[in-house]
Amino acid sequence: MITLTTSRLTLRSIDSADWPLFLALYQTPSVMKYIGDIEKPAQVRSRFEQRLGRWDKYADFWLCLVITERETGAAIGLTGFFPDWRPYQQAEVGFMLLPAYQGKGYGQESLHEVLNYAFNTCGFHRLQANVIEGNIASRRLLERCGFRLEGTLRESYRMQGEWQNDWLLALLCSDYVKD
Repeated sequence: MITLTTSRLTLRSIDSADWPLFLALYQTPSVMKYIGDIEKPAQVRSRFEQRLGRWDKYADFWLCLVITERETGAAIGLTGFFPDWRPYQQAEVGFMLLPAYQGKGYGQESLHEVLNYAFNTCGFHRLQANVIEGNIASRRLLERCGFRLEGTLRESYRMQGEWQNDWLLALLCSDYVKD
């Protein structure tokens, strides 16, 4: 089990008891607005179960960490990354927070710790994030953590029946500065 800590947060591997949080995030329209279509609970359950295995950097599934407040123990969101270790030593990062916990710096604080883990423990070379064009909050959060905009992927993602552009942001290990 992976456990990471910050001054205010604990990030730990997801387990079967986290199903209610996972479902709530994937069924909340304001959370999913820039992530994807809201799926039926059975589809969300399948996505959840794919993340329950024992993870290592060679895994073919997301490292899914539950973000909890250290003070209250409240589960407030998810973060992690999907590795493409062989042969690229790269991963795609992602994060989602319940609406009540957005705008409090938790996203940035948790992402910094995920970056530290990915670069310094796992040895990744590059991390990237695909952000639906228009999701200014996520783009700014990534840029505050050192990610750079590399370009726009035109009509690269289909959501709500419409093709969407993605901003591609990335951070190299050599550019990473831990706070």
